[in-house]
Amino acid sequence: MNIILIVSDTFRCDHLGCYGNRWIRTPNLDKLAEESMVFDRAYAASFPTVPNRRDIITGRFTFTYSEWSPLSRDETVIAEVLRDAGYTTMLIADTPHILKDGYHFDRGFDGWVWIRGQENDRYCTDPIDIKFPCDPSKLRAPYTTVVQYLRNVSQRRYESDYFVAKTMIEASRWLERNRGHENFFLYVDTFDPHEPWDPPRWYVDLYDPNYEGEEVIYPAYRPCDYLTEAELRHIRALYAGEVTMVDHWIGYLLRRVKQLGLWDNTAIIFTSDHGFYHGEHGLIGKSIIEGSLHGSVPLYSEVAKIPLMIRIPGLKTGRCSFLAQPPDLMPTILEIAGAKIPNTVQGTSLLPLLRGEEPERREFAVTSHSIIHGPLAGQRISVITDDWYFIYCGDVDRALRELPAEQKTRAVDGFERLEKIMGERPKNELYYIPKDPNQLHNVIDEHKEVAVELHSKLVDLLKALGTREEILRYWSKLV
Repeated sequence: MNIILIVSDTFRCDHLGCYGNRWIRTPNLDKLAEESMVFDRAYAASFPTVPNRRDIITGRFTFTYSEWSPLSRDETVIAEVLRDAGYTTMLIADTPHILKDGYHFDRGFDGWVWIRGQENDRYCTDPIDIKFPCDPSKLRAPYTTVVQYLRNVSQRRYESDYFVAKTMIEASRWLERNRGHENFFLYVDTFDPHEPWDPPRWYVDLYDPNYEGEEVIYPAYRPCDYLTEAELRHIRALYAGEVTMVDHWIGYLLRRVKQLGLWDNTAIIFTSDHGFYHGEHGLIGKSIIEGSLHGSVPLYSEVAKIPLMIRIPGLKTGRCSFLAQPPDLMPTILEIAGAKIPNTVQGTSLLPLLRGEEPERREFAVTSHSIIHGPLAGQRISVITDDWYFIYCGDVDRALRELPAEQKTRAVDGFERLEKIMGERPKNELYYIPKDPNQLHNVIDEHKEVAVELHSKLVDLLKALGTREEILRYWSKLV
């Protein structure tokens, strides 16, 4: 069986029709969902972009021992295992952070193509006249990332020149040339609908046709009160336009799979790494960035919940409530391929679910920034069960007392920043999902016993995952 894995960065699952959205057009992914097992309760594990890809290709919960950093040489990766099993492996990506600056996420693939120019990729140096689409104070990294990006796209003329289009076209061409391989694994990683949001105007006009104000295509990550209601509404339209454009070009790739006669012997997996706040919880973005400072924010469901659909010809379709996470993808893909799953893998194969079997249920999912430096910048671990959404902030007092104050991070875009608690001091939070699916009413004071139980189970999991004691001590106390 051939296998195609499609990862679309920053794709909120609640912006897909198959996940209940009624105002954004996603016909191609909705059609794929009809032929897939759709996981209604899939959550990110390691957060954000680079740690997520590390989870996917190693099958491990890497937030317990690594951060936004290059792939280690000693980690077993999916492409190596599949290659040993006789698969031809190919990576086609426009997501820059896993390939630039020596991050080596191409390791093990027989071939790889990097579609250049996304976000702050050092691609174009043309001395063009840069015109910001809005007041630069509303933009994140306006004089570095935004300027670089606007240079990179300055020669763009047609929709086929957009990054997701070029990536899906390249993947389609690879399939045309390589369809004769007995078995292949094609990993397609597109950065869209990650910001900057600048889809062709016809996509934006689907959602906010009469807007005449500034276009905040790459908003500053912070509380969203610096935006007017009209600007915030238009940001949502820009993002929705990107979502529909991504859907269109994924549809282009899927049609080529069918036209090339590969549909009946190719497994297709679609997922994302995380979502994005568009004003929910008073935030825009997925953290807080002020100049050279970076602070974490709680990872509520708008960010933590991800789309996941798996289509395998001849196997079960429908909806699934299993708590799935990115480390599950490697063992799932290896089992589809009939390859041996390395003993380093910590995820669980999802293939039994598609065979109609009932594997042991995961009791809870965990979504987290890297925890290796303690909760210095407000890092929190989200623990999600069927009924409860627990956000644990760690032993902040101990971290501030014992850890160096000059810890730096390269999340969320590869630029180095000083980690610091931004805004209010972090606190533990608890939400009852059946009555509060969007985490609006913290009930930890009324249900402290639930928080105690979930924290105890989290600590047991961290130990089982091999978290080192010098890291674990900052996450072992429920304050």
